[in-house]
Amino acid sequence: MSFAPQIKIPATYMRGGTSKGVFFKVDDLPEAAQQAGHIRDQLLLRVIGSPDPYGKQIDGMGGASSSTSKTVILAKSSQPDHDVDYLFGQVAIDQPFVDWSGNCGNLTAAVGSFAISNGLVSAERIPENGICTVRIWQVNIRKTIIAHVPITHGQVQETGDFELDGVTFPAAEVQIEFLDPADDGEDGSAMFPTGNVVDTFEVPNIGTFQATFINAGIPTIFLNAEDIGYAGTELQEAINADAQALARFETIRAYGAKQMGLIQDVSEAEKRQHTPKIAFVSQPKAYTSSSGKDIQTGDVDLLVRALSMGKLHHAMMGTAAVAIGTAAAIPGTLVNLAAGGGAREAVRFGHPSGTLRVGAQAVQESGQWVVKKAVMSRSARVLMEGWVRIPEDSLKS
Repeated sequence: MSFAPQIKIPATYMRGGTSKGVFFKVDDLPEAAQQAGHIRDQLLLRVIGSPDPYGKQIDGMGGASSSTSKTVILAKSSQPDHDVDYLFGQVAIDQPFVDWSGNCGNLTAAVGSFAISNGLVSAERIPENGICTVRIWQVNIRKTIIAHVPITHGQVQETGDFELDGVTFPAAEVQIEFLDPADDGEDGSAMFPTGNVVDTFEVPNIGTFQATFINAGIPTIFLNAEDIGYAGTELQEAINADAQALARFETIRAYGAKQMGLIQDVSEAEKRQHTPKIAFVSQPKAYTSSSGKDIQTGDVDLLVRALSMGKLHHAMMGTAAVAIGTAAAIPGTLVNLAAGGGAREAVRFGHPSGTLRVGAQAVQESGQWVVKKAVMSRSARVLMEGWVRIPEDSLKS
């Protein structure tokens, strides 16, 4: 009996923010996978080790969580005044599909570093020492992101003293600017797809809730923690060990996706796990983070817990942080009210691993809210580089 040999593909394994992913240059992929489609998806599934009925991704690069089941494909930008095109694929763990419906804000912090180190940024734009401004075109959501990457002696600086809750070791700070992060719409209501900053939201057989639906950074459904029986101080175990709670969140998310116009029928949510996100907010309370760090009431403006790919996230998704900062800046949203209401340009929120600060500039134009940009700091580091190997027959159509 003959068996298909393994092929090797140049790749880099990177941490960006509180996520990890496998990074590729598009022209390093096998020719059949350089275009979007079934073969590309098959390749990425095999690289990550999905679908895995055991939920562990032992036979691949994935880490069995939404934060580590991620892939990135980069190329020199096809857009004017941009350096790199960034395409993100969220790989399902136990199902055979890759979700291309949104961005990963955490891995964005690694995109600039990879682009500089792999020749995707023109040499004349890279200082000998200082900050390299990398202009990123985010292909999934068709938005511009600016990464400010520190450079020392002409090389990307990865080590430093910047600490990010949810990441064990300090590293160099990378500031990320999400320009015009809200969804585009001719009627001006796309950031709030229902046209309201708060809606009364009915979910059959579950209940009726107040909700803020927002398209900024990533489509997100915000609920009040107390309305769904939580304090807002919960850590992962409190929710991820409760199968009934997870099922209820998924049902709410599915109906929310329909309310936002992202799907036509709630059954479609099963194939759209990456978006929208669902999160719940509360006023500040003291709690102990997953690392044992004591968070005091005065340390934060509000508490936020968010789910990703069906599980409570261990920290906070970068794109959801953009949604939080944007919603906090707009009076009357549930996020803004949990933070005390009123106008604000920045917010510090508590998440399961600690705290995070995110800023957003929101203004009213012609009676509609517009967000010019959202800003936060992350860090990134190369963990391994070389080749990944997959069986050759993974590329069969």
